[in-house]
Amino acid sequence: MNLDLALQTFIHEGRELLTDMENALLVIEQSEEKTELVNAIFRAAHTIKGSAGLFSLDHMVAFTHVVESLLDHVRDGKLEIADQLVAVLLSCCDHIGLMVEAVAAGQTGPDEEMILRGAPLLDQLRSYMAPAKQVVATIEIALDDIDVTDRIASEGGETDHWHISVHFGMDVLKNGMDPLSFIRYLNTLGSISGIVTLHRAIPAAEEMDPEACYLGYEIALQSTCSKADIEGVFEFASDDCRLRILPPNSQISEYVRLIESAPDEASRIGELLVRCGTLTETELNAALNLQSSTEPAQKIGTILVEQNTVHPVVVEAALAKQKQVRESQSKENQTIRVDADKLDQLINLVGELIIVGSGVNLIAQQSVNSELLERTSKLNSLVEDIRDSALQLRMVKIGATFKRFQRVVHDVSRELGKDIELVIEGEDTELDKTVVEQIGDPLMHLVRNALDHGIAPPDVRIARGKQAKGMLKLNAYHDSGHIVITVSDDGGGLKRDKILAKAIEKGLVDPNQMLTDEEVYGLIFEPGFSTADQVSNLSGRGVGMDVVKRNITALRGSVGISSEEGVGTTVSVRLPLTLAIIDGFLVEIGNSVFAIPLDMIEECIAYSAEPGHDYTNLRGQVLPFVRLRELFEVEGEPARRENIVVLKHGELKAGLVVDTLLGEFQTVIKPLSKLFNHVKCISGSTILGSGDVALILDVPALVSLCISNEKKITNDSLLLEAHR
Repeated sequence: MNLDLALQTFIHEGRELLTDMENALLVIEQSEEKTELVNAIFRAAHTIKGSAGLFSLDHMVAFTHVVESLLDHVRDGKLEIADQLVAVLLSCCDHIGLMVEAVAAGQTGPDEEMILRGAPLLDQLRSYMAPAKQVVATIEIALDDIDVTDRIASEGGETDHWHISVHFGMDVLKNGMDPLSFIRYLNTLGSISGIVTLHRAIPAAEEMDPEACYLGYEIALQSTCSKADIEGVFEFASDDCRLRILPPNSQISEYVRLIESAPDEASRIGELLVRCGTLTETELNAALNLQSSTEPAQKIGTILVEQNTVHPVVVEAALAKQKQVRESQSKENQTIRVDADKLDQLINLVGELIIVGSGVNLIAQQSVNSELLERTSKLNSLVEDIRDSALQLRMVKIGATFKRFQRVVHDVSRELGKDIELVIEGEDTELDKTVVEQIGDPLMHLVRNALDHGIAPPDVRIARGKQAKGMLKLNAYHDSGHIVITVSDDGGGLKRDKILAKAIEKGLVDPNQMLTDEEVYGLIFEPGFSTADQVSNLSGRGVGMDVVKRNITALRGSVGISSEEGVGTTVSVRLPLTLAIIDGFLVEIGNSVFAIPLDMIEECIAYSAEPGHDYTNLRGQVLPFVRLRELFEVEGEPARRENIVVLKHGELKAGLVVDTLLGEFQTVIKPLSKLFNHVKCISGSTILGSGDVALILDVPALVSLCISNEKKITNDSLLLEAHR
């Protein structure tokens, strides 16, 4: 076994478990049914503790054991999960996370700082825990020992109860389980009317393993709970024990199977059933006689039907459900982890394959060989399928990124004295993992700004006629080959006049300039711009929002704001689905070829416009356009028949005047060097089949340029008219 590889797996899974634990803690207070969430939190802590023990990370085991013990009290109903306890457990999550990261950095033992940081948390955890209750008295029986100590607790000798037979494995203690804790928890579901504690033959002291478990229980439980509830008690030890549960009034054949499950101890198991009150002597004898019968065993479903215990339809339904579970487990087993670097390498190879394929296709067209053209056409189709499949491997759901902000909203709202609920929608929306990795920081700025500036304290909200609890919503959806992420709040909205006055004061806009609401709101993305009256540790220094726009633009995306004063604000971020390979459309100006993302093209039309006008009539609507020849200063005369490529970005439309339309092209995006960072309206490059380089146009920037030119002309006309 490769210990380094196993340790890396532990670190990766530890991070995932802590994320799951944190997410469950953040929603548990609002959840009506808390049992499953408590179990999920307990399961995460228990798994981390057990895994840490395998690598002798004793400091992590010791700390997590106390967390697990407190959660055991919560499961037993001794503690109620409340706001303050959630805050303590979240801090414990952070501390365990720091220990995991320390292990990732090569530190397998605690340092003084780690001990000092964990000590107050341990004190808080222990202060919550009351002394454990005493469990019902037991019978202790050594199976290979004559000495038997009787301590039976019975309630009227009733036999209408559940019988639970649990035999723990030898490694249950090593895996962090406490057999007695299961009995304590079981006692919360009802009343244990009889229990027998048994143990295997304990070897001589010098041969005994002090970490091995020799225990088992035969339990009679008076309860109205279901079998699923009882199974849930032993859920965390399902792999470390042999569990059999028999419902009240079970048939004798059921007890036969229980006795047969331990053939070497059949007589003793039968004796234990009698001692804990589950069977009478007569019933035991009948069971043993049935056990010795030579009749072939029948399937349990057939036995239950013959005994009129269940209807045949119920058995069929149970078998169908069992088959469904097996198929589901089979699908889960087909999932594998793949190193992200390997996926990146695959995408790069697919990109090179597309470039070479384009070259082969060009040669086939020049050769005018029909058979070669047919084969290259099939090759292109296969390459396209491979491209789509490879890109799909890199697609991940954005829900994991959204859920990170549950903790941010929880902590920041407490810090600001606000009551804010985070609502997440569209968490199943998928996009490229590279985009997901780089969008986290911009979203963090937007969320913190909404919490600090957007949503007011409860007393202010009530005075404005709103609910005391504010709402912050994160949403994601697909739109025209892009993903749109929105950050919305129901706060006071942006104050247009205040923003405009501040922008004029800073010299960002001309006092006579006419701006739309969206343009005014967009001023908050200017470097150093802030309307905050006072600086806080969250915002107000004028840094952050300009970084948001710069980072989003670097991802070939755009950002916009809509707001209504007194109602709320929505920031919309539009991003490409992938940064690697796209479907493109080639156009030509003179001898220069440009690529346009195909999903941002609405249509192509013949050029028509009045001389000197930078707009045309598109079915009754004004379509502003930009001439690429003039924009990029391409030498030469325009083509005799120019074309207009109609672009769409969100709700906006604009046109590009080009010489020639060359058609669709699988575009492998190659980033430009830093030398070209200042070049506007270009987002990257690609390699054509001929080996030449084509520049990829930045559609959002081009659309914005067209709209700005149109508004400038309109403003100039209005000012000229006013002057007259």
